[in-house]
Amino acid sequence: MKRAYLTLQNGKQFVGTRFGADGDVTGELVFTTGMTGYIETLTDPSYYGQLVTQTFPLIGNYGMISPDCESKKPWVSAYIVREKCEAPSNFRCEGQLDDYLKANNVIGLYGIDTRELTKIVREAGVMNAAITSKPLKDLSEVKSYSVTNAVKSVTCNEVTYEGDPSGLPVVVWDFGAKDNISRELVKRGCYCIKVPSYYTAEQILALNPKGLMLTNGPGDPAENVEIIENVKKLAGKLPIFGICLGHQLFALAMGGKTRKMKYGHRGANQPVKNLKTGRVYISSQNHGYAVVSESLEGKGELSYVNANDGTCEGFDYPELNAYTVQFHPEACGGPQDAAFLFDRFISNVKEGKFNA
Repeated sequence: MKRAYLTLQNGKQFVGTRFGADGDVTGELVFTTGMTGYIETLTDPSYYGQLVTQTFPLIGNYGMISPDCESKKPWVSAYIVREKCEAPSNFRCEGQLDDYLKANNVIGLYGIDTRELTKIVREAGVMNAAITSKPLKDLSEVKSYSVTNAVKSVTCNEVTYEGDPSGLPVVVWDFGAKDNISRELVKRGCYCIKVPSYYTAEQILALNPKGLMLTNGPGDPAENVEIIENVKKLAGKLPIFGICLGHQLFALAMGGKTRKMKYGHRGANQPVKNLKTGRVYISSQNHGYAVVSESLEGKGELSYVNANDGTCEGFDYPELNAYTVQFHPEACGGPQDAAFLFDRFISNVKEGKFNA
């Protein structure tokens, strides 16, 4: 048992015990409220550059299950839990969380009062922090840390294909995509062509797709200047569906604005309200930035809002045959209340609407 120190940029320090890989790390400290789904959390590229705290106290109780992973590796910079389970029990279990983190060089910390830690982040907002072997006194490096080049760091390096080649060809523009987005599309008869984030509008159109999926991903959306310019060129040329970062990038391409939230929405219990029907859906979310609804006035129609804080959760652009949502309709693990949004996209693709 090795002691380690978690030091926040405000000077607050927690003492815990290491698991996973050894070493020191600095990152952006965030929390997620999911009671299950820690495998999906670890492997979600949207957590790039972040020290992730689980609010649920016991983590690892069903072990590691490779089919549940959302990508080929974990992307969190470090993983902080109250208690790690050393005897997982599940018929699908392939190994322990501790071993998985060690094999993938991810630092873990347990024995931390995650409840207190979460309350600090809720009150003060997301902040930087470091995990070190010795008490940290110089906070200059912690305070200066920022998540940069996030999308470029997590995107795929080559074009890949998934599904039946005779299916509907859809480009999945990979900004840090969760694998379940492609799974949901393939399930509905799509032939997914996943392309790197640095692909241009011309390269995407040259693939002759019938639809375009803008995926989730990490970091500040406004940082992706080149992608935003390419989204502008594609708007109206294809049916488009954007999720999470894809939602934000499309909004920026339409002249909208984004802002950093105090502590974001991360977890599987976020309520979103459909403004047309009044119905509320429980959704899975993972984001620290939000679209400023007012900045898109006259550009489209606000479709969903967060029932807790009123932030923008979705926008429709009827004239461009595009719609985007901030939450995750492909949610695994989490509620699948909004899976019908994929059906809507398939209908748009099959109808072949082009408004350019």
